[in-house]
Amino acid sequence: MKNKLNTFTDFIAAGEYLVAEKIAARDRLAAEGGSAGGLLMGAVVNMRPDLFSAVIAHVPFVDVLNTMSDATLPLTVGEYEEWGNPATKDEYEYIKRYCPYTNLKKGAYPAMLVKTSFNDSQVFYHEPAKYVARLRTLKTDGSPLLLKTNMAAGHGGASGRYDFLHEIALDEAFLLTRFGLAK
Repeated sequence: MKNKLNTFTDFIAAGEYLVAEKIAARDRLAAEGGSAGGLLMGAVVNMRPDLFSAVIAHVPFVDVLNTMSDATLPLTVGEYEEWGNPATKDEYEYIKRYCPYTNLKKGAYPAMLVKTSFNDSQVFYHEPAKYVARLRTLKTDGSPLLLKTNMAAGHGGASGRYDFLHEIALDEAFLLTRFGLAK
């Protein structure tokens, strides 16, 4: 809980290492994560929007402060141990330091594909939708910011082999297009 910021700074350090060691080029560095990993994507994009060229966030938990402030939601109270309880002042202040929605600001952001699911019982579809809507008002660059809502899926995405493959194909097409490899 009180070391959560390490998640983001460690991920950023790993990305910086990949670029510094020429394992990856900055203009070809992509990041992907879902749910709490989607929180990771939102936080690192806020902290280092220049580091990644493309980001894919699946059902991202990007409005931590508001969601964790609603004790009537099914998972909230049980998650206080990991994220903290915003009703406690010092825990509120800590969450506020990394909450992706709260920390959006005017500036350039990498290309982003944000995916949500209408039937997600863990990260409600409106959370990524309002994140993207707000980010669209703040972006100062021309990189794509896409929101894809799967109207039939839940937290784990589409079930069924071909539906899942279609979801992966969209992710890959997004990356190939971003890196100029799609014809």
